[in-house]
Formats: sequence, C-alpha cells, structure tokens
Amino acid sequence: MNAEFSPAQKRALAVATVVVLAFAAYFLHRYFVLITVAAVGAYLFTPLFRRLDRRLPTGLAVTCTLLSALLAVIVPIGLVILLAVVEVSRMVAHVAEWVERTNLTVLGDRIVHTANDLLARVPLVHTTVTGESLRKAMVTVAQKVGEWFLHVLQGTAGSVVGAVTSAVIFLYVFVALLTHRQQVVALLRRLNPLGAEVTDLYLRKMGSMVRGTVGGHFVIALCQGIAGAASIYIAGFRHGFFIFAILLTALSIIPLGGGIVTIPFGIGMILYGNIFGGAFVVLWHLIVVTNLDNFLRPILVPRDARLNPALMLLSVFAGIAMFGP
Repeated sequence: MNAEFSPAQKRALAVATVVVLAFAAYFLHRYFVLITVAAVGAYLFTPLFRRLDRRLPTGLAVTCTLLSALLAVIVPIGLVILLAVVEVSRMVAHVAEWVERTNLTVLGDRIVHTANDLLARVPLVHTTVTGESLRKAMVTVAQKVGEWFLHVLQGTAGSVVGAVTSAVIFLYVFVALLTHRQQVVALLRRLNPLGAEVTDLYLRKMGSMVRGTVGGHFVIALCQGIAGAASIYIAGFRHGFFIFAILLTALSIIPLGGGIVTIPFGIGMILYGNIFGGAFVVLWHLIVVTNLDNFLRPILVPRDARLNPALMLLSVFAGIAMFGP
C-alpha cells in the first residue's frame, strides 16, 4: 500500500485528526489529569519494566512494575502524613500545657483591652469589643466550623466511589500504556499530519520535560523546603518543622518560592524582638535557599528540559484554573 498522501489528502487528514482530538478532549476532559498522571508514571517506569520483562513473564513484570510505582508514591506520602501528624500532636500538647499555665480570664480581659486600644486609634471607627461580643463571635465561628466539617463529611462519603473509579481507571491506563507503548507511539507517528520526524521531536521534548520535572524540580523544591524550615527552627521557632518543610516544598515547586512565607515570618520575628533570628531567616533565604536552585539545576535538570520561570508560572496557574488544584 502506498503510504504517500497528496496535499489534499494531508489537509483532509489534518482536519479529521483535529476534529477527533477535539471530540476526545471534550469526552475525556474529566479524566485528563488522571490519564496524564498515568502516562507520566508509565514513561518513568518503562526502564524498570523493560529490565523485568527480559527476565520474567510479561504479566509478572507488569505486576512488579505496578507495585514498585505504587510504593514509590505511597511510602513518601505516608511518611509525610506521619511526620505531619506527629508534629501537630506535639503542637497540640504544647498548647495544652500553655493553657494549663495561663489564666484564661486574665488573658481574655487583656485581649479585649488590647483590641479596644487598637480600635480607638483607628479614625472614624467607634466600635468597642466586650466579653459578650467576643463570646458571640466565638459561638458563630464554632457553628460555621461545624457546618463546614459536616459538609466535608458529606462530600467525603460521596467521593469514595469516585476515588475507587479513578483508581481503577488509573491502573488500566497505566498497564495499557506500559505494555503497548510501542503501538501507541507508532499510532501517534502515523496520525500526526506533521510527520514522524516532528512527532519524535515532540516526544523527546516531552520525555525530557518529564524527567527534568520529576527528577530535578521536585528534588530542588524538597531541598529548598527543608532548608527554609531548618532556618526557622534554628532561629528559635521550634514548633512545626515538618509542617513548614511541607508548605515551603509545595511553594518551591511553583516559581513563587518559599520566600513569600519565610521573609514575612523573619520580619515578624524581628518586630517581636528576635532580631538575630529574624535576620538569620531572611538572609538565609536570600543567600542560601535561592542559590540552591542555581547550584542544583545544572546537575539535576537536562538542558533541553529547562523552562523559563515566567512560562512555568503561567503553566502552573493556568493548569490549576482549568483542572483544579
């Protein structure tokens, strides 16, 4: 069969391909993130599957690869959750000790007096805070929190079925892409009107971006998050190290960085009297944390996978706006 197409046939194929892709995107838009995650996972674990497939039957190789992928995700997340729970438990214990040592009546009177002093300094404001209004506000907040928690419980009960469905879809897509990767690549090369050479170029670029993102950006963000949390701990704030590490790591993944937390936190420490600790947090971020990216990126991220921070920021927030956080 002659594989060459005339210009008219190529245009018709291009139009048909665009129409089919648009329909597929509309039909599968709810599962786009799930399919993308499965495709990324299949790409990253393909080398392991190839090694296992040479020594084991295909079904057993797929099973071992799938278990390895699940462990690679479940174990770190489980450790993070465990450390966060331990840290929160310690903070709750410290708060309980503080409550036992503190006269809450005197503390409440002091809060009311301080709030009224601050309100008196604000022009055109003639509002005073009383103990009764403070109690009413606390009751209102408690009611709102209870309603929110009830809503969360109702949503959780309904999301269990969705979570099971998503897990099943992920497993099937992951296994299918893992075992039929060559057929999928061949199909993309044949359907792309731009030709096989352009398809291979895009696939290589996507592969470099995936390896650079997972192997480079995440590791750099983790190092920056731990470094920022360590500076806060050394500066004298000994509570919530792991919570700060998780928060700063998440902020470092996107180009905003953990500085939007550590710099105001350091300034707050300076204003509250810990001048040395606050200055240390700010200078540590400006000198050490920001330069970790410059030091580690050439080592961990391939040159063809590097992306301008402006494009990275736009892509992150555009993805959140379209597909959710």
